[in-house]
Amino acid sequence: MTVPFNFGGLEKKYTDYTNAKIVILPVPYDGTSTYGKGADKGPDAIIDASTNVELYDIETKTEVYKQGIFTAQALKVTNKTKPEIVVDKVKQEIEKYIQDNKFIVMLGGEHSISTGMARALHEKYKNLSVLHLDAHGDTRESYLGSQYNHACVMARIREFAPIVQAGIRSIDAEEMQTKQNQKIFFAHEMYGNTVWMQHAVDALTNDVFITLDLDVFDPAYMPSTGTPEPGGLDWYTVLQFLKKVVEQKNVVGFDVVELAPQKNNSAPDFLAAKLIYRLLSMKFAKK
Repeated sequence: MTVPFNFGGLEKKYTDYTNAKIVILPVPYDGTSTYGKGADKGPDAIIDASTNVELYDIETKTEVYKQGIFTAQALKVTNKTKPEIVVDKVKQEIEKYIQDNKFIVMLGGEHSISTGMARALHEKYKNLSVLHLDAHGDTRESYLGSQYNHACVMARIREFAPIVQAGIRSIDAEEMQTKQNQKIFFAHEMYGNTVWMQHAVDALTNDVFITLDLDVFDPAYMPSTGTPEPGGLDWYTVLQFLKKVVEQKNVVGFDVVELAPQKNNSAPDFLAAKLIYRLLSMKFAKK
């Protein structure tokens, strides 16, 4: 039996767009990454791995797939497309799903794409804040001649929405001088305690977009990223924090970016797929 190539490998009755409450949007773009390449292969790897994720969520005692999960066609971009054009295309695509009252999960691709989703959500949720889980600050004003490089994504987003960053352990000196409209929780300050979690939640507005760069995890858990920084978070720390966010705030969408799959190691692909399903389970169990 061939498993359908959609998120979760679901039967057709659970993937009908009209009835689905959730939309998965793949954006296979890797045009500005500067170290390890391959993030454009991330969406397919996540969807492929997701077909092996158990559909019953133990902690919430739910089966979120029954809410309906529609997997959209991948956004038509190439790695030669300018990042600002990709951002515009993402925004336009996300707007269509917002109009239809869908909950959107975007699969990257490199991190530059997140600006487009944040812009689209901000048009609907004027008091939007953005929770940024990442190893890197990504707040350079410009990098390699572009303001839309992956290293600039949070600089663009903080222009219109406050940002809260957690897991950061690599940042440029100039970024430390321009920390307006943001709150940073550095990984070395988070290590060995959970006090930071509630402080981070309290720094968010009620409506929250989560952008999750997989290199927030330690490379021991997630080696398949363009820049696998040591000293990252573990699975249960990330999930414990996300649970607090979902319980106390209105998460209006999220993305998972920067998976650069490795040919002989599918565990990171599965981690990304499981993470998405767990976060969806938390979100819809709350409802």
